[in-house]
Amino acid sequence: MAVTPQAFPPRKRRPSAGAFVSPRLSDVELVQSLLQLSQEIASLRPFQYLLRSCSLSVARKVNLLAVLFEELLRKRAGYCSPSAVLCFEEMYILLQRIKTLIEDCSNGSKMWLLLQVELVSDSFRELNADLTTSLDVFPVGEAELGDDVEELVDLIKNQRSRAGARVDPRDDDLRHGVLAMLDGIAREVVPDQAQLAAAFEGLGLRDSSSCREEMESLEEEVQNQSDEKAKSQAIALIGLVRYAKCVLYGGSTPPKRPAEFRLRKSASGIAFPADFRCPITLDLMRDPVVVATGQTYDRESITLWIQSGHNTCPKTGQTLAHSDLIPNRALKNLISLWCREQKIPFEAAGDAARASGGGVRSKAAIEATKMTVSFLLRKLRGGPPAEVADGIVHELRALAKSDSESRAFIAEAGAIPQLVRYLGSDVASECPSLQVNAITTMLNLSILDANKARIMETDGALNGVIEVLRAGTTWEAKGNAAATIFSLSGVHSHMKRLGRKTRVVKGLMDLARDGHGSARRDALAAILNLAGDREAVANLLEEGMVEMVCDVMESLQDEATTILEAVVKRGGLVAVAAAHCAIRKLGVVLREGSERARESAVATLVMICRKGGPEAVGELATMPGIERVIWELMGTGTGRAKRKAASLLRILRRWAAGLDGDPVDPDYTTNLTATRIMLPS
Repeated sequence: MAVTPQAFPPRKRRPSAGAFVSPRLSDVELVQSLLQLSQEIASLRPFQYLLRSCSLSVARKVNLLAVLFEELLRKRAGYCSPSAVLCFEEMYILLQRIKTLIEDCSNGSKMWLLLQVELVSDSFRELNADLTTSLDVFPVGEAELGDDVEELVDLIKNQRSRAGARVDPRDDDLRHGVLAMLDGIAREVVPDQAQLAAAFEGLGLRDSSSCREEMESLEEEVQNQSDEKAKSQAIALIGLVRYAKCVLYGGSTPPKRPAEFRLRKSASGIAFPADFRCPITLDLMRDPVVVATGQTYDRESITLWIQSGHNTCPKTGQTLAHSDLIPNRALKNLISLWCREQKIPFEAAGDAARASGGGVRSKAAIEATKMTVSFLLRKLRGGPPAEVADGIVHELRALAKSDSESRAFIAEAGAIPQLVRYLGSDVASECPSLQVNAITTMLNLSILDANKARIMETDGALNGVIEVLRAGTTWEAKGNAAATIFSLSGVHSHMKRLGRKTRVVKGLMDLARDGHGSARRDALAAILNLAGDREAVANLLEEGMVEMVCDVMESLQDEATTILEAVVKRGGLVAVAAAHCAIRKLGVVLREGSERARESAVATLVMICRKGGPEAVGELATMPGIERVIWELMGTGTGRAKRKAASLLRILRRWAAGLDGDPVDPDYTTNLTATRIMLPS
């Protein structure tokens, strides 16, 4: 998947001043480098909103220095004395620092720059003064410069005497105004809209797009900061910008990115290595952890599994001796490295929290979020036109994605009943993106356990999700509805209730069979969750789950085999064993599947052959070359796959010998490799 460089922006945190060193160049090369540096600085766009006087003063001085360097290169003599070289080396370091400072101020957050305006202004003044000092020791007489250039050098030296105030009064007033607004928000005082508009106009934040970029810059600033107080301040600014964006410019949807740059949660179209997928969700693991049985899962998925009342390992069915989760840092590093090589953005679990400050939340940030939610819901309750509602719901969607506190605020403020109105097909026919934003907001809200109950209990909410699942206008809407079902089913009581609903089961089955891209994976993940309940398994089988899984097994082997294994464990063995297509499909997976799929396939076949009768064993045994395939799996599979393959081979050989059952005599297992019984071809 091709990704533009913008998807991986360089870090804005630059080296410290002490990191710059003078180059080891000849005299001529050194002056050429100085001229090039001064021209690069002159080409940088001047500041438009903050630090204008400081930046213009430095830019003028650098422009004048460029004339000096051009004159020295033209003469090519008289400027190579030791004192001149030392002066040029010092100038080189100063110009590098000036360039870096200007670039940092231009590329970073305007709000953060405003709060640091005193420090940054001092940096410009110091660099300006250092440039003048370096010229003081420059041997002008030895350089044999023309009269006009000597006058120019004197002019640069004399500029220091005209230094103005430490901070531009306009910048200082603007900074005090923003700080006053943050202080008021922390005291639950809603900012005056006129003052808010004036502050944002003064910073050049004049539309939704510029505010969105500002929030992204602030989020990066949070990650760059190590000081907790600075993090808290940056997070408060994010809250202020988000509130102002909604109040001043209204809710808006971002411009759509090309499809190849989108990375939804299922990352459809990307062939992840099997070991990088969580066995529960079948999605890329962000924070892999090891449970008591030695199996690895994504932390969020296995935590939900355990919190739902399960005390077994989802993959092996073994009882967990304890619920401790041990980070699998080696695997996490491998996943991160692989994603970097494939140019796939990888956000490890915790990165999103760090981007929003993790546990660092200021009172101003919390109150700004509450004010934003209240404002958006007031607008939504007014019954705005579909396009306006689309922008408002998108803002709620983005906010619900950010952190748990925001999810709680949105639900507590009564957003769920409002979202239900936009899940219907009548809304989708008028504005398809509104339905997508509404169901995705519901999905984001459902991540919080308390909100799962709210969704299940709100009149029309579950029916709305089911309607989108079955009749959504877009595959994205249907896929997110399936993902919402998956999230809700993380609670055992909800899983049982959802599994009893024929419309849920049928909707998931249809989407898994006929859907596109990530929507199919979302449906299969939800089916796998529902398969944790025996009553739901019965409903799945009644709706033709075995046939559906056989249909999708060729393209989605990992998902299909994992579902069959779960169903066979929970009462579906007879139905799967009776479907000869399933046994043969699993046999093909043993030969051609991924490591993950082969492990699930062999485990499923062992259960079927042990309890499904001689007909099931015979169906597998008649597959050409099956013994060789099982032998290969015993040598190359995972530890569990090797054990299951040995059991399966033992069952097949006893069947070929006309014996029943699967003895567990250790001597028989030990001597297995010494006996070779040919199976029917």
